[in-house]
Amino acid sequence: MTTFNFTLLGDINLIGVEDTTEPFAPAIAKLQKEQALFANLECCLFDVGEKRELMRDDQSGYEGLYAPSKNGQYLKTLGLDVIGNANNQNYGAPAILASNAALDDLGIAHAGTGIHKKAARAPVIIEREGVKIGFIQRTSQYWPNNHEAGEKSAGVATMKAYTAYQPPYFKDNNIPPNRPGAPAKVVTWVDADYLAELKSDIAALKQEVDIVISSHHWGYAEEILQYQKQLAHTAIDAGADVVMGHGPHFPLGVEFYQGKPIFYGLGMFCFIRSNKRAHRGWTGMAAHLSFEDKKLSKTSFSLVRQNDEGKVRFSDLQEESTALERVAKLCEPLGTQCHIDNDRVRLTHV
Repeated sequence: MTTFNFTLLGDINLIGVEDTTEPFAPAIAKLQKEQALFANLECCLFDVGEKRELMRDDQSGYEGLYAPSKNGQYLKTLGLDVIGNANNQNYGAPAILASNAALDDLGIAHAGTGIHKKAARAPVIIEREGVKIGFIQRTSQYWPNNHEAGEKSAGVATMKAYTAYQPPYFKDNNIPPNRPGAPAKVVTWVDADYLAELKSDIAALKQEVDIVISSHHWGYAEEILQYQKQLAHTAIDAGADVVMGHGPHFPLGVEFYQGKPIFYGLGMFCFIRSNKRAHRGWTGMAAHLSFEDKKLSKTSFSLVRQNDEGKVRFSDLQEESTALERVAKLCEPLGTQCHIDNDRVRLTHV
């Protein structure tokens, strides 16, 4: 029986990592036994002197997160096989293309951005020990101006979703509909054309590989929105074996659908600061998947933190009772149970 293990990491942002710091040193030993490693890169590897000039060029009024290109070496040290970079912080055609070139120089495969829509939507396929894994990434968080990859323009691969605000019906929010000023019910859904494209891309990818990872930058706060479930279930119905979600900067609940795991939010793996503020005290999730003879046999997760020196470490679960209780509470309505198993939390479907 052949066993294959891989790990999914959350958002990696390399702003604020200094030359003298190896942010992943404490975590590397824990990951060396994994046969493949995937993550979301929530910054561009881009050297820019005056960001305001780039903003004017893009006519958007927004600047993404740009880390010095030299910091890309830390991704190589970590041992990443594939990075996804379709998200709201990989922004601006010059920054995206420079970042992709830096990743190419490092030999790290990437998905989710490109010189045009076809390139941005293209999956990455890797083979490890006779197992072929396909990785595809989309973002539902993106900016309306000059961000989505077009037929002839660089950008990110997107999944358009809509929001509606519905007046309360009977028993909605436990509020009767005859109360002026009652809060609206938020309804979200995915654009049908974008959803059809994703289904087609995943189905085609599944014909080429043994395992498909469908990665999505999405979400808002702790609630799992309707469009996230719609998108995740559609991906699995189309052939995905694992759904990897990220965006909110904290772990979210995990669901099993058709026996396949959906990690709605992995949170952060490395995130010292954004352009304007520091990030401290957060807890992230690393998802661990084991396959036997190319079939899922075990799903678990670890918790990670970043200390004041900017170093990422795997947490001692004995010290994470509050975080574990929170994750277990978020998993419960999804029909998922958490079981502490040494230094990991094993997940099962009720």
